[in-house]
Amino acid sequence: MAQLLAGAVGRTLPDVVGPDLDVLFCGINPSLYSAAVGHHFARPGNRFWPTLHRSGFTPRRLDPSEDHLLPRFGLGVTNLVARATARADELTPPELVVAGARLARLAAACRPRWIAVVGVTAYRLAFDQPRAVVGPRPEDLGGARLWVLPNPSGLNAHYQLDRLAAEFDRLRQAVTAEPPQ
Repeated sequence: MAQLLAGAVGRTLPDVVGPDLDVLFCGINPSLYSAAVGHHFARPGNRFWPTLHRSGFTPRRLDPSEDHLLPRFGLGVTNLVARATARADELTPPELVVAGARLARLAAACRPRWIAVVGVTAYRLAFDQPRAVVGPRPEDLGGARLWVLPNPSGLNAHYQLDRLAAEFDRLRQAVTAEPPQ
């Protein structure tokens, strides 16, 4: 396993996007495990997939290997920084600022209704919003509404699964309350 993960350093994952997305979820960057297996939020212990289901975004819990199915549910997934690292704290603040600009270009190109950045600290750095908190943002990005969600990593002890699902559900309710134009 160590050799497999070492070979994943710096690898990237393709964006999972499509037309008419309700929400484009944006992680911080791929873990080495995710890059090694080729799927978003794939590291064991990451709670993205169970949270997505518990909050009502998907009718069943998807496996990371099914990330390509997300557009069927009006969802997509990308990362602020494309390169895989062992830890998100290996990313530099300037790298995150560049990543924020890349996300704006992606949003303008694929035109999701909402972008949900999954990780408040990364959001603060990428968009120079040091006081940002979890929840809706007043600004938009590339024409999409913005929402900041907690990081679903198992390392985020501040948010257990039920609390994560409640935060994701707040977004789902906002998306449902605003029908597509």
